[in-house]
Amino acid sequence: MRIGHGFDSHGWESPKTKPLILGGVTFESEYSLKGHSDSDVIAHACIDALLGPTGQGDIGMLFPDNDPKYENANSIEMLSQVVAKIDNAGWEIINVDCSIIAETPKILNKKENIETIMSRIISAPFSIKGKRPEGFEHLSGVACFAISLLKEKNE
Repeated sequence: MRIGHGFDSHGWESPKTKPLILGGVTFESEYSLKGHSDSDVIAHACIDALLGPTGQGDIGMLFPDNDPKYENANSIEMLSQVVAKIDNAGWEIINVDCSIIAETPKILNKKENIETIMSRIISAPFSIKGKRPEGFEHLSGVACFAISLLKEKNE
């Protein structure tokens, strides 16, 4: 068994240039997140948490932010590709757990939707918690930490 850790963050962008998507779910927001793809920090953190323990690189290696074909790319599709890649390499995902850190949006009302979408994509249990950066002057965006547990299929 192996444990993976992933992190991603994107700052706010105004005026809004694209929808705010977290864990494959669209949120109402007057801002969007800066980034080359759709900037889904949950999917991005999960990608690194899955690639790391399997020795298959990281999100920047697979989906370079200077490659025009990934401009505004759907991060859930990117995650699906990573899941297929690690499956083909002989790994099984046991679970993924995330913590999203943001003043806004609050994820509680869409938590179940995120968990359903992400569980379906990774074919394993997925959980997420929303945390506010209490006591910090200002968090100018959204951050996410992800932890994964994987095992080799022949274990």
